Amino acid sequence: MELNDLHIDVLKEIGNIGAGNAATSLSTMLSKRIDMNVPEVSLLNYNDVIESIGGAENIIVGILVSFEGDIDGVILFLLKKEFVHLILNSLLGTELKSFEEISEMEMSALSEIGNIMVSSYVNSISSLTNMKIEITVPSLNIDMSGALLDAVTAEFSEAADRVIFIKEKYFCQDETVYSHMLLLPSMTSLGILLKRFGIDI
Repeated sequence: MELNDLHIDVLKEIGNIGAGNAATSLSTMLSKRIDMNVPEVSLLNYNDVIESIGGAENIIVGILVSFEGDIDGVILFLLKKEFVHLILNSLLGTELKSFEEISEMEMSALSEIGNIMVSSYVNSISSLTNMKIEITVPSLNIDMSGALLDAVTAEFSEAADRVIFIKEKYFCQDETVYSHMLLLPSMTSLGILLKRFGIDI
């Protein structure tokens, strides 16, 4: 299936609204003002995604959440070390020098942050489309980006060879950090989602 410019524009708008809600949730959780640029939303193949997040051997945090209901699929939330440091320093007052040193308490805090941000993202899509969408308990892993993407590809390859890739840039006081989100609706769900906007594929 090929998506045209109109399809992509709709997906970009969904990405923008979801990212804005996620940023608001993050600001509330950290009790800090957080500003963000308009997210970059694009359709990328897996190799391009890996290059966009720093290469296959770059160590990152991956938070995987499945969603189901009127539509189904998965969201993979990817966080680099700078973003993780901002979260942990704000919540726990800890300095993150290396992912090898991360504690169970810090892992739990990251998982909860990811869960809340993804929930706010999915809830915004649900409200926008008037659909019932529920998410599962998040699964958090720290690994090389190539390994994380390979695992998602192996399990969810039905969702096509390209993914909806959302890059978000946040400003918090004197820090600038990025998050990346991969949205992989099933092929049927993608059609349902676009039809809610009066667009057939």
